Amino acid sequence: MATQMKTRDFECSDAEWQARQDLAACYRIFDHLGWGESIYNHISVAVPGEENVFLINPFGLLYDEVTASNLVKIDVEGNNVGPSQYMVNKAGFTQHAYFHEKLGARANAICHVHTTATMAVCSHKDGLLPTNFYACNFQGQIGYHDFEGVTVRAEEGERLVQNLGNNSILMLRNHGPVVMDKTIQGMFVKMWALQRACEIQVATLSQGEANVISQEVVDVHQRDLSVMQSQGGAGVFDFEAWKRRVSKIDDSWKH
Repeated sequence: MATQMKTRDFECSDAEWQARQDLAACYRIFDHLGWGESIYNHISVAVPGEENVFLINPFGLLYDEVTASNLVKIDVEGNNVGPSQYMVNKAGFTQHAYFHEKLGARANAICHVHTTATMAVCSHKDGLLPTNFYACNFQGQIGYHDFEGVTVRAEEGERLVQNLGNNSILMLRNHGPVVMDKTIQGMFVKMWALQRACEIQVATLSQGEANVISQEVVDVHQRDLSVMQSQGGAGVFDFEAWKRRVSKIDDSWKH
């Protein structure tokens, strides 16, 4: 039986409480980095040890108001199965629920953002180009999905998964990216690198014609990068460093 841990006025397993704290910290990190979008967009994490149940932000709160306790626990049918009295944004639930249900562990942690740089690249006809260090990380590892309007229709989910393929990033054209990973740490560092890639592409193209990197060099870059990333704990060091940063500012996310 899972260990039970008292958290204010409700009980949950130690594993769920850790997931809640990591997710709440992630929202604060996104906010600190300027990746929030008013009360919209989402980061979600599967609840450890529970099937088709995940945590997501309460609709109506800014990212810097999210805490471990007020995260909403819902199943893939949209039912609130936790203690939070908040509602969730249907757009977030529909998209994230389908990925969590259909992709399992490879989509344990998911974010969808509307940062200016990533939306700009999603709106460019050629998408992410191999024109900078970070962009080379992702060549051949991104899926693209044509814009169909706000993602509130469940039937779009099948096409989202199909266009994602075996990748872990789906660029929603004219919209914004969906980034996923087996862990919240891995998802975060992937999102950080994607944001940098898009920022640099936008800046580069504003100057005129870009210097495109050859596929041969991209292949070598990705080969060597995979070795280096294994030493970094798949984003663990990055994520813990940013948790320390936001905690110095405000550690209310822990509660």
